[in-house]
Amino acid sequence: MEAFAAYSHAITSLALWALLITVLGGFSTRGRTSENRCDCGKPKRNYDDPWYRSERAFMNAVETSGPFVAATVAAILIGASPFWVNLFASAFIVVRGAMAFFHIRTTNQAARSMCFAAGLFCILALILMTIIAAF
Repeated sequence: MEAFAAYSHAITSLALWALLITVLGGFSTRGRTSENRCDCGKPKRNYDDPWYRSERAFMNAVETSGPFVAATVAAILIGASPFWVNLFASAFIVVRGAMAFFHIRTTNQAARSMCFAAGLFCILALILMTIIAAF
């Protein structure tokens, strides 16, 4: 639709977010044995285990999905500045992709926290733009 063409990067970011979560979901189930699982089927808490970290990266992404999708869609529908909506939605994808990398491949808590904070900033910016555009 022509009305949403200006938001092409933000809309693409939503699709890329779905792809990232799908990939993380696939990684989260690999490497599981009865020795490293709880009775409920979840991996035992062990940040030295990359499979535990991949499951945590997936769950972190799932937990962030609602706010990101809601804020992005709301900003698009209310007609907030396409430049800024595209920028913050795209930046969110980049920093959350980096967060998933740091979460799975390292035990660097500081890098994960910085990526989380940057992603949270993007969501809050999208929310603020929606509120401003509404009034």
